[in-house]
Amino acid sequence: MSILSEAQAKAILTKVVGFSKADECTAQLTGAIRGNVRFARNDVSTAGITDNIELAVQVAFGKRIGTATINQFDDAALERVVRRAEELAKLAPENPEFMPAVTKQTYKPTDTFSASTAGIDANYRAKVATASIGPCRAEKLIAAGYLEDQAGFVAFLNSKGNYGYQTSTSADYTCTVRTEDGRGSGWVGHNVQDVATFSAGEDIRVAMRKASASAEAKALEPGKYTVILEPAAAAGLIQFMFFFFDARSADEGRSFLSKKGGGNKLGEQVYGPQVTMFTDPAYPGAAVLPWDEDGVPRAKLPIIQNGKLMNMNYSRFWAQKQGKPQQAQFGNVIMEGGTKSTADLIRTTERGILVSRTWYIRMVDPQTVLLTGLTRDGTFYIENGQIKYPVKNFRFNESPVIMLNNVEELGKPVRVKGDEADSPMVIPPMKLRDFTFTSLSDAV
Repeated sequence: MSILSEAQAKAILTKVVGFSKADECTAQLTGAIRGNVRFARNDVSTAGITDNIELAVQVAFGKRIGTATINQFDDAALERVVRRAEELAKLAPENPEFMPAVTKQTYKPTDTFSASTAGIDANYRAKVATASIGPCRAEKLIAAGYLEDQAGFVAFLNSKGNYGYQTSTSADYTCTVRTEDGRGSGWVGHNVQDVATFSAGEDIRVAMRKASASAEAKALEPGKYTVILEPAAAAGLIQFMFFFFDARSADEGRSFLSKKGGGNKLGEQVYGPQVTMFTDPAYPGAAVLPWDEDGVPRAKLPIIQNGKLMNMNYSRFWAQKQGKPQQAQFGNVIMEGGTKSTADLIRTTERGILVSRTWYIRMVDPQTVLLTGLTRDGTFYIENGQIKYPVKNFRFNESPVIMLNNVEELGKPVRVKGDEADSPMVIPPMKLRDFTFTSLSDAV
């Protein structure tokens, strides 16, 4: 029931907009079937499925806005939620930054739906748990992990005739493997739109190897090192950086992209010349909805080109105020790289540290995007192109801005989970110089 057909969704939305007496009305339906299985200490601990559809109605009288939600869809309930939104709008103060609903747009559908992911059932989830737990039991290792899958839809209609409907799927798998004595730890994560590209049996072997290999960790002195960040480790830092790609915060002097004397750094060299990133709603394997949360059509756009800042996120209000064309908020972020695997980058490294994962990342200085965090689940010393031994985890103090000015080589990009369901990232493994580790951590 949680994925309405386009005809069903449009019929409900048309009724809702028709009930409204406000100056404008926007109605949006979102629905999803979400399933999960969780396992720990080599046993399944929980499993479940949720099924829900929600209707959100936003109305405006002049610059006064009201929003109400409901998950009942008979005519009386639909009219009731519209009246509630209108009552709230009449009570609300005027919003000086109010922007009217967008007029009718044209959207090009993107490939966000996979039948194989939508077909996941309890039996499939049990097989993933078995494929994760069985090999660990056989080698006296301990697995803890989680699989969450989702199939859903979104549909909206406003009183200006703008309409959209699309279905989507996603699956996210993570597993941590520990040695029985707790001294070794390995992790693997896989985020996909189509589970046909995912194998828990293959992934678990990666985590198992790292867990076994990291058990006898040695201490290295903190300092600046050449590092190889696996994609998941790099993504943790890069995601924080993109919180500051808002043009308004830059124009108002609150961002690392602020320019001295006012304005932002659009067109300036901010990163090393190896760094190129873009957003593309139709990118294969990491597609996103063809519109942003305001209904503005998404398009392929350069974000960073050979280190130069090419585009930033402008809200509709700020774009209008600054005389900029209307542009959708970034949906996904794709970073270009090379063809080498992480193992290939290791083979060309004389001395360095391999970081499997970063976590507990916190902001130190927003103006420079200086972050602090910890490595975990497999950190290794590299010498003469080979992994020599595991090392104790480090605390790092590093800015992804500085990090992306110290790129030595980039590997083959892979999809990783973004900060939201509709924002996957495609990130390569990275070899970087002068990465700053400030202290050791006893955490495994």
